[in-house]
Parts: sequence; C-alpha cells; structure tokens
Amino acid sequence: GMRDEVTALEHSTLKVPYELLNKKFRTIQKLVDKEVSHVSSSLSDLTTCTDNTLSTNEDMITSIDGVAQRINILKRKVEEGLEDELECSRLCKSRIDHLKPYTSGEQSDGVMTAWRKIRLDRMLVDHFLREGHYSTAISLANASDLIDLVDVNVFQLCQRVEEGLKSHNTGPCLAWCHDNRSKLRRLKSSLEYRVRLQDFIELIRQERRLDAVKYAKKHLSNGGEELLEDLKSAMALLAFSPDTNCKKYKRLFSLKRWEELIIQFRTENLALYQLNNQSVLTATLQAGLSALKTPLCYKQMEQNLQCPVCSTLFNELASALPYSHSSQSYLICRISGEPMNEHNPPMLLPNGYVYGEQALLKLSQENGEMITCPRTGAIVSFNDVKKVFVM
Repeated sequence: GMRDEVTALEHSTLKVPYELLNKKFRTIQKLVDKEVSHVSSSLSDLTTCTDNTLSTNEDMITSIDGVAQRINILKRKVEEGLEDELECSRLCKSRIDHLKPYTSGEQSDGVMTAWRKIRLDRMLVDHFLREGHYSTAISLANASDLIDLVDVNVFQLCQRVEEGLKSHNTGPCLAWCHDNRSKLRRLKSSLEYRVRLQDFIELIRQERRLDAVKYAKKHLSNGGEELLEDLKSAMALLAFSPDTNCKKYKRLFSLKRWEELIIQFRTENLALYQLNNQSVLTATLQAGLSALKTPLCYKQMEQNLQCPVCSTLFNELASALPYSHSSQSYLICRISGEPMNEHNPPMLLPNGYVYGEQALLKLSQENGEMITCPRTGAIVSFNDVKKVFVM
C-alpha cells in the first residue's frame, strides 16, 4: 500500500537529516567534552591557588577569570551546538509533516495530485544534485519552495569538493575525508589514499621527485595490503617521464584519474548517508517502464500510441530493462490506444487486422462509411468489417 511505497521511495528523505543530526550530535559531544575538561583544569588551578598561602589577590582574580572564561566558552559552544541540532531536528520534523498526508490515505484527489507534483519536483532536484547539475537543482528547489525537503546543503559541499578535483586541487577533498574519517574508516574507504596518491603523481609530473618521495613517506606508507600494488606501480613512476609510452605508467599519468576520483567521491558521499547510487527518479522510471514494457514495444507496426515505452525517448531508455511479467493478455486498439473489451469490441478487417469498434466507427463517419487501414493503407467498407469473439 501507500506505506510500502513511502518506505521504498522516501528512505533518503528522512535518512539524510537523521544522519546529519547524528553527526552534529557526535561532533558537539566531543567539543563539549573537550571544553568541560578545560573547565575542570581551570577549577583545579583555582583550587591550587586558594590552597597556596603564598597566592596574592591578583593570582586569585586571574584564576577566577580563567574559570569564567572557560565557562563562557563552554556556554557558547553548547548554545551553538544546540542551535545546529535544533535546525537538523526542524528539518526532520518538516519532512515527516510532509509525508504524513500521503500515508494517512484520507486526503482528497486534488490534495494528493498536488502532493505527487511536489514529490516529482523533489525527485528531479535529487537527480540533478547527484548528476552535478547544482544550479539547475537549486533553481527548481527555490521555484517550488522545496529547500527544506531536499538535500541541497549536503550536495553544495560536494560541489566544492568536485570543483576542487576538477581544477586538480585536492585540498577540499582531503578536508572532507578528515571531517568524516571515522565513518569512512568503517566503510573501508580508499578515497583519501587515492587522493594522496594523485598528489604524489602530480609532484612527479612537476619534476619534483624528491618532494614526491618525502610526500610518499609521510602519507602513503600505511595504505594496507590491498593498496600495496597501486603504491608499487606509483613508486615506479619516479623512473619515468610524464610523456612515457609504457601503457601501465601512461595510465597512471593520465588526467582521467581526476574524473575517476570525482566518481569515487560521489559514490562514497552517498554511502556516508546510506543512500543508493541510483536516484529515486531513476529507480522509479525503471520500475514503471519495466512494468509496461512488452516485445511489441520494439515492433514499429505494433506500437501503441498511448504506451510510454513505445515513445521514442522512453523506448531507448527501456531497451536494457526486462519485459513485464503479465499473466493475462490485453487487446489494445492500434488506432485509439484504448483497450478492446465488451464496451469496445475487437473488429476484423478483410485484410486480417483487428481494431476497436469505436475507432472504426469514428473513421467511417469521417469518410462516408469507408475505412483506411493505418497499417496497410487498404480502403474497405464498414459493412465488410466483422466482430471478433475471443474465447
């Protein structure tokens, strides 16, 4: 039912703000613990000062000021953290409130149509963000008033990282890896290592081989067994020039490696929030097209005018998808696209082609009782058409 549909399609809608809230909470907890330890240290200094008979009034005032300063810093950090957590909580609530009307199943058709339009816009924004079309996504989100319902902020950070990688600057990506180090470690991510490896390659490209060796010692010595082969190949680059014709090392010097890093970053950023690599729009389109796809969609003379898969654009998109599983066949009129049933019985032309009665009646009324077969161009009288009975 509707709840199953929401579970399948709206996972990311709630998962991303929850993960952001979780991350904020853990970050703030570490900051507060750090500041509490500083307050405790200041209190210890104050206690030591009061116990010391040699302490002057100025020493006492300095110690008290130190405690007050640390408490003020702690207060400010707690307030800032609370504000961030409340913002993430507000996002979670706004998205839950957005989903409630749909799951209740008690809304009017007009309300549900408007809700589905908003969902389609959300799917489009999400798809644009995943594909790197950030300005288009933001324009649509603002035009449809969807900022609280889409993950623009998350992907704007991605935009900065991707733009850095496109301009061969690894700084933003390494900063992102540092901010998410614990989670990336749990995901067994190799992104930071591969970015460092690219820095090493760029130093060699600039003929700074000694700097490259120092960089490798500092950053590439703890990659683990699974990355050892990559390191061995990269170290061999020290003996080659960037314009080498040796395939193995020419590939390592290739600038396409920057594009590979961008793709890996996108994949691991999605994994960080437990999101699928495919957008909801892609998954929904594939499910819908696959449910409608039949072998007739790829036979030009048998295509249905009202079938989405038979249209030129969707026909190409659905080419790699499986055919729908239908336990029951349906007769569809080639002219009108309407089903042929007891209200629109199938009618047989003398040339063997079958069409719906309603479409043939309309054709005959427009052409003086004569019908032109759309497949062969044969002209026949409506009186020569026979009703077909399907057992």
